[in-house]
Amino acid sequence: MAQRKTNIRTETLRVTELLTQEEKLAIRSQSKRFVIGIPKEESNEENRIALTPLTVDLLVNNGHEVIIQSNSGKAANFYDHQFSEAGAIIVQNKEEVFTQSDIILKVSPLTDAEVGLMHEGQILLSILHVYTKTRDYIQRLCQKRISCIAFEYLKDDNNCYPIVRSMSEIAGSTSILIAAEYLSNAHRGKGEMLGGITGVNPSEVVIVGAGTAGEYAARTAFGLGAIVKIFDTSAYKLKRLQNNLGQRIYTSVIHPVVLANALKTADVLIGALRMLENRPQFVVTEEMVKLMKKGSVIVDISIDQGGCIETSRLTTHQNPVFEKYGVIHYCVPNIPSRVARTASYALSNILAPFILELGRAGSITQLAKQNLGYRNGIYVYNGMVTHQFIGELFDLQYKPMELILAAF
Repeated sequence: MAQRKTNIRTETLRVTELLTQEEKLAIRSQSKRFVIGIPKEESNEENRIALTPLTVDLLVNNGHEVIIQSNSGKAANFYDHQFSEAGAIIVQNKEEVFTQSDIILKVSPLTDAEVGLMHEGQILLSILHVYTKTRDYIQRLCQKRISCIAFEYLKDDNNCYPIVRSMSEIAGSTSILIAAEYLSNAHRGKGEMLGGITGVNPSEVVIVGAGTAGEYAARTAFGLGAIVKIFDTSAYKLKRLQNNLGQRIYTSVIHPVVLANALKTADVLIGALRMLENRPQFVVTEEMVKLMKKGSVIVDISIDQGGCIETSRLTTHQNPVFEKYGVIHYCVPNIPSRVARTASYALSNILAPFILELGRAGSITQLAKQNLGYRNGIYVYNGMVTHQFIGELFDLQYKPMELILAAF
């Protein structure tokens, strides 16, 4: 009962904040039908699609129109005829998608060529990956006078990042399966089964980071029978993870000496520190990596934010690993793309309700007034940078959404 009261109060505050009485009365009459465009991903590294046929069907039945470039979902085993049967319009050219759509929905960030196809008044929903972007890229988005929403900045009613959490669950679990592959002979590893069997010492897994990715890496490693040691900069996060797992495990706040000693016997190191608005920090130094056993495996999940391991460098799905000091490094930035179908379902389950709420609000301006979490996802509004971190990172003028909305 207490939880129900909290939810009602949260919903009331969320919907009514910044709204005048007239706006509250007009909410129901402001709904709008949007044309949602999904262009095919340019990168061979990206196999996900933002909407599945099921969610396309949901959006179409709620009055929206969906335009999809042919073969956009093929890498995730979703095919044109499935989208067509769900009510989507299939087109051959990317230009048709951009020309006809109110909302452009992508997984990976826009390429430079795709930025050129955007036109004034459009809304972009995609991953940003801010550390891979330049000042010129953000300026070009602003010059188009569009509004941009980053997947990784969207929040839910619990003040959590739902897309980040969902992708982190996938990345955490998959990282252990990847490590198991590279410990085996199949990839010329040292021939160990991660976890071990009766009578054989279990593998040791060190996880740096006690967030969602670290938690799901730990769950998977435990399930395979490994010994797990978890490090983080926050004692609170370590305690929360221990409670979530429901068992006593080895945890430690990051101390260089303690971490180095743990790495000496580790078979697997998972780098899972989240650094959304902090510059990359290498908590595992090159000297620590030198101490690791030959043939051990590093999977740096944090590489898309710069990495938390000093010896890491970006790799690709085609060439995912390299060896340094006898240690195998796997540093692909978008691990969920390895399991694109599952990841696409996870994305669409979050994005479809967002688009429906945007439709009910009638505009991104009204949605930003009604919903604090969605407002947090906006980093460019009608050509103006609104996110403080991005403004400071690229030395660009910015104006918080709260100030912009106060003018309406």
